[in-house]
Amino acid sequence: MTSPSTSTRASTHTITETAVYLTDVVMGTIGDILGTLKIDITRLYNNWKQDSSAITAWIAEQSLKEVVLECHRPDGTVAPIIEFPVSYRTDGTGDAKFVADRAAMARYRAKLDSVPPGTTYAIVCTFYKTSSDQPGWGSTTRASTADLSAHTFGTLASGPGASMSMRYLRRS
Repeated sequence: MTSPSTSTRASTHTITETAVYLTDVVMGTIGDILGTLKIDITRLYNNWKQDSSAITAWIAEQSLKEVVLECHRPDGTVAPIIEFPVSYRTDGTGDAKFVADRAAMARYRAKLDSVPPGTTYAIVCTFYKTSSDQPGWGSTTRASTADLSAHTFGTLASGPGASMSMRYLRRS
């Protein structure tokens, strides 16, 4: 008598996989936003590997609170500011798929205010707790958001154990 054949497949998603995915989405979104605003992205692409590695490490260790894109105008004002807050699920569970709403993001980019020529940018990260040291990153101060109004995009991307949303802060 022959026994029936069976097969199994196990799938495990780690916070590291989610970290890589969320980092790819946020870095790509920052590149898209800078391109839409016509801000030079040469530095972004020159530092891509270093910045991606740092953000991935911080998400994996669950210290990263948010990635912030600040647009520094030639007159000294900082606007817009785009925040990418990270949320963690402490039980490590979540949807086993990775999702991002790229179509909604494209529609949202079309609503961004223009910036004057000569506008530059900074990427700033804030933390929930002490984070690991990463090459090319150091202490800094965020620009004030006191005179800016916030518009929430909602969840930008999600994976098992963590998700990332987006807020757009602009002058009213």
